[in-house]
Amino acid sequence: MPDINIIEGKLNAAGLKFTIVATRFNDFIVDRLVGGAVDYLVRHNCNREDITIVRIPGAFEMPVVCQKIAERGQCDAIIALGAVIRGSTPHFDFVANEASKGLAQVSLSHNMPVGFGLLTTDNLEQAIERAGSKAGNKGVEAAAAVLETVRVMEQL
Repeated sequence: MPDINIIEGKLNAAGLKFTIVATRFNDFIVDRLVGGAVDYLVRHNCNREDITIVRIPGAFEMPVVCQKIAERGQCDAIIALGAVIRGSTPHFDFVANEASKGLAQVSLSHNMPVGFGLLTTDNLEQAIERAGSKAGNKGVEAAAAVLETVRVMEQL
């Protein structure tokens, strides 16, 4: 019986360029996500000069900014980082849903990995937990996922 061909991404960021799109809204949370993502990429051999950080107002603006970045074709992947914390109105649902759908659309239409590091939490405590506390750092997780995806896509 022939061997099974397994394709998997190597976690080595050497030679890759990343753009991190980070929201200013809830920046006290988002800055922790950015720090985690940058640290992860650098620890996996990415040169700091190959990381660009684009600051934007909020999560709703993420898709259009990511689309523009993808169109330019000057990076291998995008890491979208933000925090939408539920309030007492339905605003949370609209922002979270549209940002999520838009980011997926950008990734598919431009054949470019977009790391999903948009926290959608019910309260501030949950956001803090996901930005480097009990639940890990979702910025790190988004960077890891996008790096592995880039390396898998190179082999397909």
